Amino acid sequence: MSADGVDLKKRRMLTAATSVVGAIGAGYVVYPFLAAWAPSERAKAAGAPVEADISKLESGQMLRVKWRGKPVWIVHRTEENLKDLSALEGTLADPKSELPQQPGYCQNPTRSIKEKYLVAVGICTHLGCSPTYRPDVGAADLGGDAWRGGFSCPCHGSKFDLAGRVYAGAPAPSNLEIPPHQYLSDTLILVSEDGGAA
Repeated sequence: MSADGVDLKKRRMLTAATSVVGAIGAGYVVYPFLAAWAPSERAKAAGAPVEADISKLESGQMLRVKWRGKPVWIVHRTEENLKDLSALEGTLADPKSELPQQPGYCQNPTRSIKEKYLVAVGICTHLGCSPTYRPDVGAADLGGDAWRGGFSCPCHGSKFDLAGRVYAGAPAPSNLEIPPHQYLSDTLILVSEDGGAA
């Protein structure tokens, strides 16, 4: 005890105990605040890689998957579709895909790793509408004999071929985006993981 009648040992013990309880209380207050900054499980799942099984995708068909909240199309192009791609180059705004809308390994005439499969984000580059898959060759409402199949945006009329390349004169400023992807096997595609030309 000190001369004033104060027990210093007791005071130090009470100060230490109060500090420990205060620190624990502060932890309980700060943790929910910091935890709110972490992405939710739903957000984590939305950005996660997506596997697409193309084993049952027949020639001429399209498979839709969702990646990062966006539709991703996987189109199994026919031999005729592939032949038509080179014939369309004079009618396209960016036939060589020189603007960066795809990974480097897809900057080729088919904009793909394996030429018979197109993997593209299904959002028009004009105002974000989702174009309609129109594989019907010669559709009268899309240009008759000039139409060799592709995608037509119902919002403002942009048209894209079966490599996702935009036709010249369309409102869309660029080709459809090609997401990063790789082939895990002959029948399984992983969207969002950059594995290059596998």
